[in-house]
Amino acid sequence: MAAKRKSGQRVEPSFDDGEYVDEDFRLRSEDRIAGGGRKRPSPARKEAPRRPRKGKPTRQSRGFFAPLRSLLYWCLVLGIWVGIGVGGLVLYFGAQMPAASTWAIPDRPPNIKIVSTDGSVIANRGATGGEALALEEMSPFIPQAVMAIEDRRFYMHFGVDPLGLTRAFINNVTGQPIQGGSTITQQLAKNLFLSPERTFERKIQEVLLAFWLEHKFSKDQILAMYLNRVFFGSNAYGVEAASRRYFNKSARDVNLGEAALLAGLLKAPSRLSPARDPEAAEERAQVVLGAMLEEGYVTEDEIKTAMSQPPTKARSYWSGAEHYAADIVMDEVKKLLGEVKQDVVVETTIDLSLERKAEEALTDILDDEGGKLNASQAALVSMDATGAIRALVGGKDYAQSQFNRAVTAKRQPGSAFKPFVYAAALEAGIRPDSVRNDAPVRIGKWTPENYDQKYRGQVTVSSALSQSLNTIAAQLVMEVGPDEVVSLAHRMGIEQEMQPNASIALGTSEVPLVELTAAYAPFMNGGYKATPHIVRRILDTDGNVLHESSYDNPPRVLSETIVATMNSMLTRVIQEGTGKAARLDNWQAAGKTGTTQSFRDAIFVGFTSIMTTGIWFGNDDGTSMKKVTGGGLPARAWKEYMTAAHAGYSPTPLFGSHGGFALPPAAEPEREPTTIGDIISGVLPGSSAPDDYPAAPSAARHDAYPPEGEIPVRDYREYRGPYDGFEDAPMPREGYAEGPIPPGEVGSPSGRGSARQTTLYDLIMGQ
Repeated sequence: MAAKRKSGQRVEPSFDDGEYVDEDFRLRSEDRIAGGGRKRPSPARKEAPRRPRKGKPTRQSRGFFAPLRSLLYWCLVLGIWVGIGVGGLVLYFGAQMPAASTWAIPDRPPNIKIVSTDGSVIANRGATGGEALALEEMSPFIPQAVMAIEDRRFYMHFGVDPLGLTRAFINNVTGQPIQGGSTITQQLAKNLFLSPERTFERKIQEVLLAFWLEHKFSKDQILAMYLNRVFFGSNAYGVEAASRRYFNKSARDVNLGEAALLAGLLKAPSRLSPARDPEAAEERAQVVLGAMLEEGYVTEDEIKTAMSQPPTKARSYWSGAEHYAADIVMDEVKKLLGEVKQDVVVETTIDLSLERKAEEALTDILDDEGGKLNASQAALVSMDATGAIRALVGGKDYAQSQFNRAVTAKRQPGSAFKPFVYAAALEAGIRPDSVRNDAPVRIGKWTPENYDQKYRGQVTVSSALSQSLNTIAAQLVMEVGPDEVVSLAHRMGIEQEMQPNASIALGTSEVPLVELTAAYAPFMNGGYKATPHIVRRILDTDGNVLHESSYDNPPRVLSETIVATMNSMLTRVIQEGTGKAARLDNWQAAGKTGTTQSFRDAIFVGFTSIMTTGIWFGNDDGTSMKKVTGGGLPARAWKEYMTAAHAGYSPTPLFGSHGGFALPPAAEPEREPTTIGDIISGVLPGSSAPDDYPAAPSAARHDAYPPEGEIPVRDYREYRGPYDGFEDAPMPREGYAEGPIPPGEVGSPSGRGSARQTTLYDLIMGQ
């Protein structure tokens, strides 16, 4: 039966072209198949248009944005994982660091600030080379220039500048000039705590330390610490050290152009140092000025003014004679305090204005005449009545040679030693008007001679000193005794070991210029020892006194009578003797010249009522000058310096000039009267009789001197001791005067030859 047959059609659900229909999924009555029934036709019905569900993209739109959405999704996922990884590394490397509670700013290396009598800075010494300044003490151009070129957003970031890092990354990737993304805080953290190696670990630690610094200190404190510690090249750490090094001024007084130069050095301090490459330093400074203009720190007019200034040219080393004094101060501070562990201020006895005048006096003469006279170096020491050193010059140019010829070099003083011989003679009872015979004298096998190879016969002791007669000085040494002369020289201030022999009369024992000058000071101050010193006080930064020198009660080393008599005799040296070139206008002055063998050294030491000054000219390698004597270049330089140093003072006489000091009666040796036979024979009494020669020292050893032609030339920068290894030689060997010119006052232009005796013709002609 057909009516009961099952329909062969199968009705499948349809979603109408794949579109989603928001209706219940159910069968309608017409879709049902009833058993045994007939399918009813469904009435026609109009279907409403179906719209996509809101918020759901269509299949077409979903296909267009799908790659972008996937990219963003995976970037987000990757960023999260990178963040987790970086965070893990930060935690790991942070765990390797000490606990933050133990972090502390390391102490800045101590600075030793050396100042003159008026408080002016002579030098800063120490690892940094300069003192620390507060931010408000610095020139305002310095922090502005540094921020403009190193960290423009310094006052806006929190230790790390994301914008700066991004800008540096973009510039470096796009081929722009390479920039660093480190902030000033990061650079400070690296300088304070970390090694210079560039590793990821160090960078992470740098960031953590930067965060800590920003939390612990204010922006101004961080900037001040940075500027006081950062390296500016040429061994200068901090703006004060750099300003002193390159501009010879304090960072307080730096102008715009100089501040730009300093800020520019931070990129490459050693390469851009104006002491090494002034042009490169100037070019970098121009870049800094441009950055300052962009940031609004300066105007275009100020930029033009700064650019019009001449480029800074710094010497490759510190320059100025005051640095010789600073070297001495450093040695003294170490002896007085040991290791310096805090900033200190050393008040010295140096008068910086006198220091400049002393340096100028020496360089003027060396520049004018040093070349033609083969004199390449000079030294000067000037001190007051207490021994306080007011000026000290250790050489022509400190930048070229730091060897201190005023303190370190030991040289034969020549006839400049004779005042100690004559002072000992006065103490032994010899008077200035005592008469001695200027004639050939043989001491053992040594026959000293005068500088002009002439003899004057009977002369007073005072005249013998003013004319620097070697024969008389040698006789006096033997009359008084070499030991007594050495004892008096030690008593007056010469500390070096001296050989007690006959030749000490001519200054053969070597002494530093500073000791020789100090030993003259008792003549100036009335007979009291003057201990040379340069440090007056040492204080910490709070003003507490750590050391104070006191020389208020010096011992008496000469009687007033001896001092007054010696001053009268030494005045004649300048007025009518070998030191005429040192005469001062309106001032009474006294002193003594000295010249050593073969013109190797020329010395003049003189004094007024307020100052004693010693000057040396010569060569470091000991080579001979061209007939330069103590009465030549040294005496002229002494006059130039002392004239400038006494400006503004009222002239006062030397000690003893007012009289009232009488010597005891003279103790004179008996001598034969002069006869007509002596005059006719051309020999004065005592000049030919062997019995009249002073006896030679008992310890004389004439074989201790080297053979002729083997006397070495000394380089005084490498001192080897007295007599070049022949320390035991107490007196010159036989015939020594026939070799190099003996120590004494050498000044005669006449040629060499055997000594000539005084004749009747000489007496008649007044020769």
